[in-house]
Amino acid sequence: MRSFGKLVWNEWLKMFKKRSFFVPYAIIAAFIIFLAYMTQFMGGLQSVLTAPQFAQAVISKNGLGQFLVMLSIICTAGVVSKEFSGGTIKLLLIRSVSRSKILASKYAIVLLYSLSLTLFALIVGLVTGSVMFGFSDMAGFGNLLSATLYHAVYMAIYVTAAFMLGTLTRSSGATIGIGMTLLMLEGLVVALLSKYSFVKYLLFTNADLSVYANGRPPFEGMTMAFSLIVLAVYMFLFLGASFVTFKKRDVA
Repeated sequence: MRSFGKLVWNEWLKMFKKRSFFVPYAIIAAFIIFLAYMTQFMGGLQSVLTAPQFAQAVISKNGLGQFLVMLSIICTAGVVSKEFSGGTIKLLLIRSVSRSKILASKYAIVLLYSLSLTLFALIVGLVTGSVMFGFSDMAGFGNLLSATLYHAVYMAIYVTAAFMLGTLTRSSGATIGIGMTLLMLEGLVVALLSKYSFVKYLLFTNADLSVYANGRPPFEGMTMAFSLIVLAVYMFLFLGASFVTFKKRDVA
């Protein structure tokens, strides 16, 4: 377990040493501050909105939720592929560590980095919301926690899919391109296929669990338990394809 922790820490240092490491965080902060300004001075909601509610709006899918996923995909697309293109994968594989553990550490850092973006957005959202709209009580924290969990699932699904693409294609460009396309077209795909019964089993239909909080499932008969099972199957397939491919790939 200690060796795995060292691998994860090493992957984090690789990302941290990049000149662009803090750019996504700066972009997120700028967007949130701008959103708060627009909401307060042009939206007319300053009298009814609280800090937790603003933070919830920030990480919602209709807020910056999809944007956070896009940033995660862009910033982690090369975690696996750049090891191959740069030839550094050979240095990793000569260690007395299994390929599975190496890939698992890379997947762990993808999830941790994505989580760090979400937590940063939450903190900035709460601080900015407190300054702009006030922090009168604890009302709204329950909904904020639920929204955070829904977003975490949504992000984990897409970054796992992108992780698989990076492992299979060994191309950062392809990973970003395909990942962004899937993310942006999810609503259109569901709408076009809505007349078919199999649409219930698509990744796009089940990725956003927040719809159940409003009591409006994507399609009749769908429940949160159903969506969680479908997502678990997709996660298993994505990770299975990643690990099988990575273990069998020739790096000579």
